[in-house]
Amino acid sequence: MTELQPEIKYADLNGLRIEYLDYEGDGPVIIMLHATGFLPWLWHPIAKKFDRSARIIAPYFCDHRHKEPESGGVSWLSLAKDLCELCKTLKIEKPLLVGHSMGATVITLASAIYGLQADKAVMIEPIYLPQQIYSADLSIEQHPLASKSIRRRNGWADRDEALAYLRSKPLFAKWDTEALELYLKYGLKPGEAGGLTLTCSPRREAALFMGGLSYNPWPLLDKISTPTLVLEGEISENRSYINLEKAASLMQNGTHQLVKEAGHLIPMEKPGETADIIKEFFSLNLK
Repeated sequence: MTELQPEIKYADLNGLRIEYLDYEGDGPVIIMLHATGFLPWLWHPIAKKFDRSARIIAPYFCDHRHKEPESGGVSWLSLAKDLCELCKTLKIEKPLLVGHSMGATVITLASAIYGLQADKAVMIEPIYLPQQIYSADLSIEQHPLASKSIRRRNGWADRDEALAYLRSKPLFAKWDTEALELYLKYGLKPGEAGGLTLTCSPRREAALFMGGLSYNPWPLLDKISTPTLVLEGEISENRSYINLEKAASLMQNGTHQLVKEAGHLIPMEKPGETADIIKEFFSLNLK
């Protein structure tokens, strides 16, 4: 049987054109939101395992809003509103939600502030920074995540050079082979001067990280009534300053689970295990 492939579609949200992947399925709707600077295709190793038992929508939240990182970046509140508008436009009610990193925090804001109703949610390594950071006027260099992203290399002669570079970096060292191939295919694009550059540029990624400071999510967590599973990587570097076990305990129906030998990028490192966890929590049958 031919492997399930998504259809690339576009939604018009009050003048904003958003690209999304649409996996056909006869069951409930699952919306999957990617991490900062990444892309919906990285959900593919997970999404295809549903084998049409659910319809899966994976939007691309990188380039539909243009804001400079020095001026505060792209507010995650705006992205949360975009998520609600996407559900309204596609006539989706009470979806199952899966979010990774930025995507998980956007789900938090959409649920607590804009009243997005969901059946269940899986939050993978949400970005809930220490509360004092949200009240500080941080520059890009002072931001723990934007300061790294804006310095990312953004140019390679060809695919082989890009692959060698990625494999040399700890961030990509534990990635699943298929996830890495998808990143090479969709996360890079032809550069204006030749070679390859990042699809989501370092400046756009930094603008997204800076926009994460627009609203402190911690006071909102007790408003999350949706049954929610918070996944944390056992060796994630974020554990040194983000307390996700506490975050899950503040939610009305929150549960915390540690993924052994995984870093921050759980879906890219362990797509099979991630799919199994989602299957169990959502009570869906996977291939």
